[in-house]
Amino acid sequence: MAHNDESDLSDTCAVTTDIALPDAPAEHTKTPWYKSMFTWLIVAIIAGIVIGAVWPDFGSGLKPLADGFIKLIKMLIAPIIFCTVVLGIAHVGDMKAVGRIGIKALIYFEAVTTFALIFGLVIGNLVKPGAGFDINPQTLATGAEAVAEKTSNGELPHTVEFLMNIIPTSAISAFAENELLQVLFFAVLFGLALAKIGSKAPIVLGFVDQSSHVFFTMIGWIMKLAPLGAFGAMAYIIGQYGISSLGSYGKLIACCYLAAVLFILVLAGIVRIFAGVNLWKFIVYIKDELFVALGTASTEVVLPRIMTKLTYAGCSRSTTGLVVPTGYSFNLDGATLYLSICVLFLSQAMGVHLSLGEQLTAMLVLMLTSKGMAGVPGSSFLALSATVSAIGHGSIPVAAVALLLGADRIMDSMRVSVNLIGNCVATFVVAAWEGELDKERMKLVLDGQPVPPLEETNPMTGERELLPEEEGLGLHTVESETKQLDAAKQAD
Repeated sequence: MAHNDESDLSDTCAVTTDIALPDAPAEHTKTPWYKSMFTWLIVAIIAGIVIGAVWPDFGSGLKPLADGFIKLIKMLIAPIIFCTVVLGIAHVGDMKAVGRIGIKALIYFEAVTTFALIFGLVIGNLVKPGAGFDINPQTLATGAEAVAEKTSNGELPHTVEFLMNIIPTSAISAFAENELLQVLFFAVLFGLALAKIGSKAPIVLGFVDQSSHVFFTMIGWIMKLAPLGAFGAMAYIIGQYGISSLGSYGKLIACCYLAAVLFILVLAGIVRIFAGVNLWKFIVYIKDELFVALGTASTEVVLPRIMTKLTYAGCSRSTTGLVVPTGYSFNLDGATLYLSICVLFLSQAMGVHLSLGEQLTAMLVLMLTSKGMAGVPGSSFLALSATVSAIGHGSIPVAAVALLLGADRIMDSMRVSVNLIGNCVATFVVAAWEGELDKERMKLVLDGQPVPPLEETNPMTGERELLPEEEGLGLHTVESETKQLDAAKQAD
């Protein structure tokens, strides 16, 4: 930070923390580029693509590397969400505030998801990605069997069933089956009860707090394996599906990625207007997590780190803990964008003209089916099958969905990136809407400047404590910078 900004920084810290800032150094000590997670992720992804393209059989056999990494992350997601939400609500201690955050999040999710569906339909009508395919329905005789195999003969839950499934059969089963919405539901109730009891339950709050420190430390260790997981996943994807599919589905892929870029620009405008966040700076800030998600084709594996970084960047713990896990099921912007384009792709490939009414029907069906997609195998195919069955009076056979089998996996990067960025934007917007966004801290973090460590007053003891999110994070706090400077002085 420049010297002329020292007074502003000191004023900020006087409000947010009890820790005094040292004199600003001439330049920050940063991790060498060759040691950064970002560099290793880039190398791993490129290596995975090369291995998968040159030795496809060997590349396909590297899938266990990705699966192992994903399982390690999933092992901790449920307890981290539980601890984060419980601690956030316990510190807020206001049931009405929790309700407001939840309602505002759902309002935002519904508005943006609906816009994503409309946006996808507009792009699909303009680009016409299915034009020129001229698919004969007779050639799709085995399509239904292929789709059934992809989806393991499963089906998406109906609206009532989906809502009822949020309530766990037992608290233990929610954790055992890694049902994130069920864990979130239980965590909210547990946090509210803990806030109600207050000082009568210091042991319980202390246990949850200390457990959270342990879990975040473990996540810090596991994330060091992220390049290995990304390497295995990318080698498998390219080895299994090949780069050749890029050619045959080039127009569809280009259409989806164009829509993704334009939609992210819309999100950039939303988060700038409503939260004052520079989305480009934020994307740079989460570049490691974004590349892990792209490499593994999963947003779930970066949920803990994304929640940590959002909290670190000024969003309250309670807002982050409620919005991010809920968005995992309710705010799938990338998936809805992709599905609306694919509906038009299928109709155009089959030579079927969909009227405005039929497109609106498709949008309504997708609004319902997209809410139950998270965690369901082959969910995009199930949602598309349900949609084409509801429109066009059967003129588009369900078997036509099999046309997307070759391109679906390649589109994961688009869906994952938009889903991830969309949920981060949602968190910033809801936090700002609720008055739970520390904009001064947010600006310092996104500018790469040192900030005070995450601290919070313990409602039981009244003492200032480091938040668990500091564990294994390794970000640029004033405390870490001071240690680095001291080490440099000793070395000299």
